Amino acid sequence: MSLTNVRNKLKFLSLRTESFQTRNSNPSAFMSIVRKEFTDYIRSWRIMILGIIILLTCIGSIYTAITTISDAIDQAGNQAEGIGSDLYLFLHLFTVSDGTLPSFITFVGFLGPLFGIALGFDAINSERNRGTLSRLLSQPIPRDYLMNAKFAAALLLNVLLFFSLGLLVMAFGILILGIPPTFEEFLRIFCFLCLCIVYIAFWLNLGILFSVVFKSQATSALSSIAVWIFFNVFYSMIINLVSKSIFSPDRMTNVSDVLESQDTVLTLMRLSPNYLFSESTTILLSPNVRTLGPLTVEQTVGAVAGPLPLSQSLLLIWPQLTGLAAATLICFAIAYLTFMRQEIRTN
Repeated sequence: MSLTNVRNKLKFLSLRTESFQTRNSNPSAFMSIVRKEFTDYIRSWRIMILGIIILLTCIGSIYTAITTISDAIDQAGNQAEGIGSDLYLFLHLFTVSDGTLPSFITFVGFLGPLFGIALGFDAINSERNRGTLSRLLSQPIPRDYLMNAKFAAALLLNVLLFFSLGLLVMAFGILILGIPPTFEEFLRIFCFLCLCIVYIAFWLNLGILFSVVFKSQATSALSSIAVWIFFNVFYSMIINLVSKSIFSPDRMTNVSDVLESQDTVLTLMRLSPNYLFSESTTILLSPNVRTLGPLTVEQTVGAVAGPLPLSQSLLLIWPQLTGLAAATLICFAIAYLTFMRQEIRTN
């Protein structure tokens, strides 16, 4: 073995040792970056405006839901005592609307992705354009700390915002209706809020991915919004158009063909994160919904009418939850690997 090879190996070992010591000697470096990013998000006018819009729209939807439920209780008269337990009164606060404003879940499904995109579309390229990325990475801080800290800070803000909104809904319901939620209703609302966090995390990671790929903040923002518009507006139109051309009524000769075509359409629709979120929220907040697909008369024979328990509802939407979580992790993994392989140059 030559002297040059020995020196190269010793240099490599010293770099590995230095990197290991850097990680262990700065255990608070990651949390420092998280606090810095979280503070920047809170002080950002963009995030403040979006947060205020989400808060105001959700308060409006809560008011219309409470008004609708109060009118239903007044009309029920003597049956008002059984409404809270039999009809899942608190779950109606998230789903009911009088027609003037959409429901709470509609606002979350529409504004939540925009909030996640606003948090992530300039996470990396803004640092690169200001020239602070190379300065930050020149410090004894591992590169993956920056990516993980930005995601953790944005996710923490999402958790605080939407759990605060969920608790606000329950507080208004208790104060105005005078009926506390049951334990199962509380668990269903908690699972719904966790689902919202995972759903928004997908759009957050998508924005971070585009911020890593594109150097321009405007390009990453437009790309993220374009994907959101595609899944929110055009994807269902495309699937309906394709299904009408492929599965025409003339080709449906029996019931099995009809069921097979509907299953195919549902499978294609479930490639959209918006549709996965819609199906999951429907099952969590509407226990009386017992299936997500078409059923034959033979399948419904002997079925007991009534709401599903929480455990059965979670089993029913487990594929949807797994799909959302997998899409979120895939977006983060692609952004992480792309950022780790990029060359960071000083301006």
